[in-house]
Amino acid sequence: MLVLSRVVGELISIGDDITLRVLSVNGSSVRFGVEAPKKVHVHRAEVYDRIKRKEAAAKAG
Repeated sequence: MLVLSRVVGELISIGDDITLRVLSVNGSSVRFGVEAPKKVHVHRAEVYDRIKRKEAAAKAG
């Protein structure tokens, strides 16, 4: 795991085409924006898990 310290407005680059921007910090809550190509699906972890469970259930029949 890579751990980074950033301040509001700073960027984190992932590869050539994904960028995370720190938008705000409020106590222990951090808001950030994700810029990625449309072909890259970006989800919160709990949403991604739900999608994967539904896909697995559909495959199971």
